[in-house]
Amino acid sequence: MSDHGAVAPAHAAAGVTATSRGIWTSTGDVDLLRRLGASGFDWLAVDAQHGPVDRVTLHAIGRAFDRPGTPFVVRVPAVDPAWIGAALDAGATAVVVPSVAGVADAVAAARAARYPPLGERSWGPFSTLWAGARAPDPQTANVGVRCLVMVETSGALEEVDAMAVTPGVDGLFVGPFDLALALGTTVESLLADRGPGNPLGRVVEAARRHGILVGAFAGTPDNARRLRAHGIHCLAVTTDVAVVAEGCRAVLHAEGA
Repeated sequence: MSDHGAVAPAHAAAGVTATSRGIWTSTGDVDLLRRLGASGFDWLAVDAQHGPVDRVTLHAIGRAFDRPGTPFVVRVPAVDPAWIGAALDAGATAVVVPSVAGVADAVAAARAARYPPLGERSWGPFSTLWAGARAPDPQTANVGVRCLVMVETSGALEEVDAMAVTPGVDGLFVGPFDLALALGTTVESLLADRGPGNPLGRVVEAARRHGILVGAFAGTPDNARRLRAHGIHCLAVTTDVAVVAEGCRAVLHAEGA
């Protein structure tokens, strides 16, 4: 348990740990997602902000991942309680919440992720619709979920300590591309900055002070290594697009015609 009173996640979020490797996906192809989910990553992230994942697709993904296996995470489109609830209803072990402008948004996201009395999530697990795995009771569900708020705006960076101490916020998740845009710099410069008070260091220290997880989107193994050097070890180390492209290159190179 963190020192700010959030419930420590248990078995349901086991894949999304402080030291874990995930794959980020931008597809609604359930068959591909299941193959990627079985390929050895600790968790798989489904992108409903920048990917073609609507509520119908989310329902299909949840049904496909209803049996024990690789945990799936959903990046919801915004600080939207309805979407946060739907992602968790579908069986996601964690939500990654983007467009967080500061502590007020962090509070809203955290409360949307848990049932009363810890939050305001509405009861409605999808598994009952397809006679899937039995839904956990509200208390067990509250223990098993993770709410990760993104640090990708100047406001979130400014209020990162207050966000980290917000009850129900289980982790800070860095979006380096949008954070670099917000700060008027480049991803390269952001990752290279090791000076006093550097942005990534501020996020890592806030998470460490308050005993919560810190993660980030890397996208490439090289970026993952650089983020680890900052102390971030829960990483989306690659993407579905990169894996498919690299696999094609490897086959063509091996065939050698």
